[in-house]
Amino acid sequence: QVQLAESGGGLVQAGGSLRLSCAASGSILNNYYMAWFRQPPGKEREFIALISHMGKTSYSDSVEGRFTIGRENARGTLFLQMNSLKSEDTAAYYCATGPRGARTITTARSPSDYPYWGRGTQVTVSS
Repeated sequence: QVQLAESGGGLVQAGGSLRLSCAASGSILNNYYMAWFRQPPGKEREFIALISHMGKTSYSDSVEGRFTIGRENARGTLFLQMNSLKSEDTAAYYCATGPRGARTITTARSPSDYPYWGRGTQVTVSS
């Protein structure tokens, strides 16, 4: 059983930065992707970024160039460095993980691709 716990959310002014972390416990196998999603108020959960065990990354267009995803396999830790934050980045942020299966880093973008989720951390960007 895999358990995930996010931390690092908070209130930040537009243009500022935040770093989210996700601590994983249990067995994160080498064929697991780890990903970040977010859910703005009143909207559906959306893909942000994912990373493979070997460090290959994929980002949504809305955050590419501003956010950086990384993982420390030995520690079972995932992070998301968020720079140049905008008011539209306000959302609950979730980390997720699951087997790669036949999906690639450009296709594993649906919430249904990930069976394990954290409880989320709130990020609020004030304009």
